[in-house]
Amino acid sequence: MATAQTSFQGHQPQVAKDAAGMLRLVYGRTDSIFCTTSGDAGKTFSKPILVGIVPDMHLGMARGPQLASSVSYSLVTAIDKKGDIHYFTLNHRTRQGWKAMGFLNDQRASAPEGLMNIASDMQDHFYAVWLDTRIGKNNNIYFSSLAPRSNKWSRNRLVYQSPDGHVCECCRPSIAVDGSRVAIMFRNWLMGSRDLYLVRSENRGVTFDAAQKLGTGTWKLNACPMDGGGLTFNTDHSISTVWKRQGTVYYAKPGSNELELGTGRDCSISSISGHNIVSFSENGNLKIKNVGTNKVTDVGKGSYLKTIGLLESKLLLVWEEAKQVKLKTL
Repeated sequence: MATAQTSFQGHQPQVAKDAAGMLRLVYGRTDSIFCTTSGDAGKTFSKPILVGIVPDMHLGMARGPQLASSVSYSLVTAIDKKGDIHYFTLNHRTRQGWKAMGFLNDQRASAPEGLMNIASDMQDHFYAVWLDTRIGKNNNIYFSSLAPRSNKWSRNRLVYQSPDGHVCECCRPSIAVDGSRVAIMFRNWLMGSRDLYLVRSENRGVTFDAAQKLGTGTWKLNACPMDGGGLTFNTDHSISTVWKRQGTVYYAKPGSNELELGTGRDCSISSISGHNIVSFSENGNLKIKNVGTNKVTDVGKGSYLKTIGLLESKLLLVWEEAKQVKLKTL
């Protein structure tokens, strides 16, 4: 039985849970970023507070504030249309509010597409991946990390450059973390194909292995899919991914054949209580699918649905609909 929650005026919601179980939801509204919290497993949320203001902020089409939470901190990034990546931190212990910390990219105006993702572990390491144009004004995959108790991101580093000059310019890359393991997924541009690729690190992003194509099919496309998919680590430390190809949502593990889940777009994935939960939109209708049981649940209308696990195997769902951020527990 689904229980409806509240809604907030805004776009592109992101949700994260810290080590203490506190839920935080961030979203954008024009040039402002807001955060609301829940300490009762999503039953109620606080009045939103202002995280910060980013003049001329990217917002919409998978662009907008990104959120990650660890033990001691929560962190938000947002990109302005010049291509500067702003970041803000919240110290869970001091409770002094969100603080603007400056810029993540060490070459200014290098991320004009506004597409990025962040993740954290439970030891206060934070990681970021984004589309960066500092090499020949072409978009390729850049990475940086933030060590515990540090205010300075590591030197921005190229982790993948397509032999054809650039990766897909319109699809957000994704990042996931499992202890010292870091995985990055992105849509490539290679010999006219826009397929999903994965790079992995076993040492917190110090080094990455060679890029690995996901699935066996390919998508020759001279257009922008505007859909980067998502990935997650499972309880057995394996990786699961979801992505779109030619209007179909696929599920795949690295090195395995892809599994067709249905028609749709804007897909994401969470590993919750040992189950992979995939969310996607089909003609404006939001759905979630349990990959293990094949059970499909209709959520409602909207776009960019995200899920996160709660107590007793319940889910919190957040999405965007008609300029509103909607929430529901399931």
